[in-house]
Amino acid sequence: MKKWVVSLSVATTMMALAACGAGDEEGEPADDAGGDDEEVEEETEDDDEGEDENGEEAAGDYDVDELTMGFVPSQDADEIATTVEPLAERLEEELGVEIDAEVMVDYSGLVEGMRTQSIDIGFLPPFGFVQAEERADVDVLLKALREDEDSYLAQFNVAADSDIEDIDDVVNAEPGELTWAYGDVTSTAGYLFPASHLMDLGVDVEEHFVETTVGGHDNAIQAVLDGQADIATSFDDARDNFEDENPDIYDEIEVIEYTDPIPNDTISVRSEMDEGLKDDIVDIFLSFNDDEEMLEVLDEVYNWDGITEADSEDYDIVRETYERFEDVVE
Repeated sequence: MKKWVVSLSVATTMMALAACGAGDEEGEPADDAGGDDEEVEEETEDDDEGEDENGEEAAGDYDVDELTMGFVPSQDADEIATTVEPLAERLEEELGVEIDAEVMVDYSGLVEGMRTQSIDIGFLPPFGFVQAEERADVDVLLKALREDEDSYLAQFNVAADSDIEDIDDVVNAEPGELTWAYGDVTSTAGYLFPASHLMDLGVDVEEHFVETTVGGHDNAIQAVLDGQADIATSFDDARDNFEDENPDIYDEIEVIEYTDPIPNDTISVRSEMDEGLKDDIVDIFLSFNDDEEMLEVLDEVYNWDGITEADSEDYDIVRETYERFEDVVE
């Protein structure tokens, strides 16, 4: 087996991987007892295809010998590249194919990679999934659990010593008076749901703020800590990522508002993936719920503490928000 690699990548420079071909169709039910012996023997031989000597499906019995997972960092890109190593290694071991983990520059690059079939498995946030479903016909398989919840909130963060005490102070500020830091314009919790929330409160977000895109939730909060922004938006509670190095973070950064619940991040796959491979990916990731090592990795990468199955319909509220911002994020 080849040694797997974790690398930093920009979507436009990635080499496209070969797309998965269609898998074998499921065999027809066996004839009733008493049928022709030759027919029974032939069916038995067909049924044995893809199984090992113990009658179990052989690992890596797919039309690909390499899979690429795409991540967009909510933390430093170098850190996430190192953090996902055990996850990629375990998937490689379970699936029997080489795993390449690509840390993308932004969500748009990840969506494009899945559209071109060069990214097989995408760790997509809610909006990223909706966009990828529309543009690339991706299939959502799983979603994250955090504290046993399959949804989360976006939050508005300010410095504890700020003059901003509540969301009304943000709404009533003069246009251009406040600087708003967020990770990326396509980030569900970083921008889209907070912007939609502000619009519901009567704010023209394009005119109201000096906006600064900083590339991640941690960076947005850090901009407030450094005095470079008055307000930052992030997932709930992005301050946890600072706690180890800065135990006072909860005193230094206050949360003044939350949005409506947002369905959790997804594990989605490209449109042309073999159905049998999809099923195996689901089974492997669900098995991580009973694997402390893998749960620790998922927590370090995206603050996940579990995984559950997902359906496209779970993201209808995100589609409504997407329609509101479709022109902005094109």
